[in-house]
Amino acid sequence: MKSTVYNLLSALAPLHYDNLTYCHKQSLKILNRFSGQHKRFHSLMGKDPVHLEKRMVDGQYLPPWFSVAPMMDWTDNHYRTLARLISKHAWLYTEMVVAETIVHQRNNLDRFLAFSPEQHPIVLQLGGSNLENLAKAAEFANAYSFDELNLNCGCPSGKVAGHGCFGARLMFDPKFVADAMSAIAANCSVPVSVKCRIGVDDHDSYNELCDFVYAIVSNSPTRHFIVHARKALLSGLSPAENRKVPPLKYEYYFALLRDFPEVQFTINGGITGIDQVNAARRQGAHGVMVGRAAYNNPWSTLRHVDSAVYGIPTSSLSRRQPLLNLFHSEPGNGLWKRKADAALRRCKTIECFLEETLDAIPDSVLDSTLHRSPSDWEGSFADIDGMLPPPYKLSLQQSMSVSACLGISN
Repeated sequence: MKSTVYNLLSALAPLHYDNLTYCHKQSLKILNRFSGQHKRFHSLMGKDPVHLEKRMVDGQYLPPWFSVAPMMDWTDNHYRTLARLISKHAWLYTEMVVAETIVHQRNNLDRFLAFSPEQHPIVLQLGGSNLENLAKAAEFANAYSFDELNLNCGCPSGKVAGHGCFGARLMFDPKFVADAMSAIAANCSVPVSVKCRIGVDDHDSYNELCDFVYAIVSNSPTRHFIVHARKALLSGLSPAENRKVPPLKYEYYFALLRDFPEVQFTINGGITGIDQVNAARRQGAHGVMVGRAAYNNPWSTLRHVDSAVYGIPTSSLSRRQPLLNLFHSEPGNGLWKRKADAALRRCKTIECFLEETLDAIPDSVLDSTLHRSPSDWEGSFADIDGMLPPPYKLSLQQSMSVSACLGISN
């Protein structure tokens, strides 16, 4: 039995829409065809203040205590729309967008950068290794009002790391990353961040990770790192294997909190549920990023975020409600709701596609709200302090440089 809205919708993938010109593999993209051609979104923050106010406190979004990782071909507009229906406060990341794509497609930017205002808070992840193009991409993206710009320094895919020296390979050149972050920051009006691994290939000691962080912090405005607590292996492992085979070393992450107290660090890697998220935060994690669990099981993963992580009461939203709001704010949304509602109850033909999908799932599943159950993860990370590597040792010159950069008086 499929247990999530997103997996439920994936059953629609076999439907035939071969004649459509902008065809995507993901099931929500296929569903989008029912509303006609691909719609243009506009990320004007003032466009829908009622929806935005629901996610803001004192005029600001809540901190990124929980975020959904950038995932190629997955965290697109359609997934983010669904994720935002389930959680109002999780920070959402786009798929990585290559800087050269933005520069070369400057007359078609909506296709790559536009999003509905309901998706705030949202972070754009950039990929690239050309300073000029990264600067231009940041400038073009700035017009779309993202809440943060992030540079990919962690993807081990051969399509990324093996071409143009970006992705995880950038960790070999922290000075370049610092220059890139400075260029990005100079051309946007929002904070900037780096997403990285704890190391690459044989460059995987804690001190080398600290050298990477130090070089960027002391030479750019970057004050936020998302750290995937595995190293990357650029040859011999597939991207999927790179998410599982290299061992997790959470102690590296928590040691960074100790050694760079003025920098914000988000932990990523191997975290699949809210109990783990809260366990990490109790241990001091500034933020927690969840990847495939938030995509493969969005209902169970995201439904608890607002209440369990942010302490904000959750509405009695059921699975049926996000299903009926997949096309929220899109033209034809009202007709979609009426047709889908009727199909859920009585449609008997293939044209009434939802009935063919939903008749295997009882209404008790669709209409139920989610209840938390006990987890073995409640005590996770409790013993991490005893596993931390020795503190990072800065030279006197480095220490003075960091203090000056962070505005710390001696």
